[in-house]
Amino acid sequence: MNEIETLKEELKQTQLAYQMAVQMSQFKADFLARTSHELRSPLSSLIGLHQLILSDLCESPEEQKEFIAQAYNSAMKLMNLIDEIVAVSKTEYGTNKLNMESLQLASIFPEIYNLTHLQAANRNLRLKIIPPDYYIYVYADRVRLIQSITNLIDSGIAIMKEGNINLAAISVENTDKVTIKISFDCSAQLWQQESDIENKVIPNDLEQARELVQNINLSPKMRLLLSRTLLETMRGSLQLLDTSVENQNQNTTQIILTCKKPES
Repeated sequence: MNEIETLKEELKQTQLAYQMAVQMSQFKADFLARTSHELRSPLSSLIGLHQLILSDLCESPEEQKEFIAQAYNSAMKLMNLIDEIVAVSKTEYGTNKLNMESLQLASIFPEIYNLTHLQAANRNLRLKIIPPDYYIYVYADRVRLIQSITNLIDSGIAIMKEGNINLAAISVENTDKVTIKISFDCSAQLWQQESDIENKVIPNDLEQARELVQNINLSPKMRLLLSRTLLETMRGSLQLLDTSVENQNQNTTQIILTCKKPES
């Protein structure tokens, strides 16, 4: 390679490094904005519960105690959401080290089923997990991979009113990739929903207070971002596909997780 070709190669590498730096900077800004937006809703709920108590709107000491309990539950759920976001962020920036290893998907899918099937049954949804072939392995962090898939299925359960959720995996021939496919009988638009920051500030009664606390969750859009971030830290990827055209009689969505195979 002559001097001119060497300079061209160095310039190309410099341009790539610059583009990656710009993309990372944009990702950090988007992640921070998304996190701020997501946490406003549960924080509004918590403030509303405290406003009700401080305004002496409770009818009895017992009711006031119940509202205090709901405010405490709201604070704990908010803390759990913050912990989840921080954990993913630390993983993405290398503070939390990944335990990358060769994982047999046939041993992981039953664990995912155990973590999600009751929630699906409670919503009258049909969860079908197709056992992967025994020879399909991925190179990933076991805890983070299970967390990513479970969070996506949980989000699907939360936004769906009826239908099926299917989980399957295939080894892509002549590549170093394995694809994990999660299919949902729902519109892809539901996965673009953001956190509702317009919650009523002050609940009128205990039933509304309990509903506020129950609805403190990360939005499907944020769940997608967190799962995608985890996959990318493990050298994988995540795609959201609207597959309604293939199933013209109903809305369907497919989330495809791509993982690396273990090196031979």
